[in-house]
Amino acid sequence: MSQSRIEWTERTWNPAVGCSKVSPGCAHCYAEVMARRLQAMGVSGYENGFDVTLLPKRLNEPLLRKSPTIYFVNSMSDLFHEAIPDDYIRQVFDVIRRSPQHTFQVLTKRAERMANFFGADQPPLNAWLGVTVEDKRFGVPRIEHLRRVQASVRFLSVEPLLEDLGDMDLHDIHWVIVGGESGLKARPMKQEWVLSVKRQCDEQGAAFFFKQWGGWGLDGKKRGKKENGRLLMGRTWDGVPAQPENRTMQSMTHRTRITA
Repeated sequence: MSQSRIEWTERTWNPAVGCSKVSPGCAHCYAEVMARRLQAMGVSGYENGFDVTLLPKRLNEPLLRKSPTIYFVNSMSDLFHEAIPDDYIRQVFDVIRRSPQHTFQVLTKRAERMANFFGADQPPLNAWLGVTVEDKRFGVPRIEHLRRVQASVRFLSVEPLLEDLGDMDLHDIHWVIVGGESGLKARPMKQEWVLSVKRQCDEQGAAFFFKQWGGWGLDGKKRGKKENGRLLMGRTWDGVPAQPENRTMQSMTHRTRITA
């Protein structure tokens, strides 16, 4: 486990690593680049590069941490990848269930498998389940699969936002994170696309979090993501889903409160 620089989480937990591309959002995968780098450095767990690899020795890591923490699960993989067996996924959620002091954010592009995996069963209350929505063809249809899952928090990662998503049905979606792509081959994101998503969040009651402009600034110039920042209309937008009974959620709300 390690501290995360991702704005909407606190730490990462990777009981599996590696993935494969399924849609345009995967084209310039940050995790693949990082995995190759870690493999070259000889870091344990990355002996197979970006091939899907189960790491059962990491399963119990959250159980050893008592302080309430927000974990991004499998930041270096996709928990619902077809190469990860159902039994192993069940082991991951068993650890989540046994760690009620923590909040676990699970994000997938394989939304249909996630919905089929849970069926009529409810995930642990401290598991937030999300799908990536990068475009209309591949991303938007994932929302309906997500809605089939009886999660306490359902969220969308609209990153990288590659086009105008049009009108979306966000009922029973609690949180929407929007961000532009970063990296050398980053594709630009337009402000009007972001504002369209924000407007729909406001109208339909979903919390809105603007993560970053990425490699292209509001002015249409390419530069580092830190230089481009994360201001939208002159301010940051750090909305989080309302869940006051969750101690970790209260910590997150304080840490990422909206600033003018």
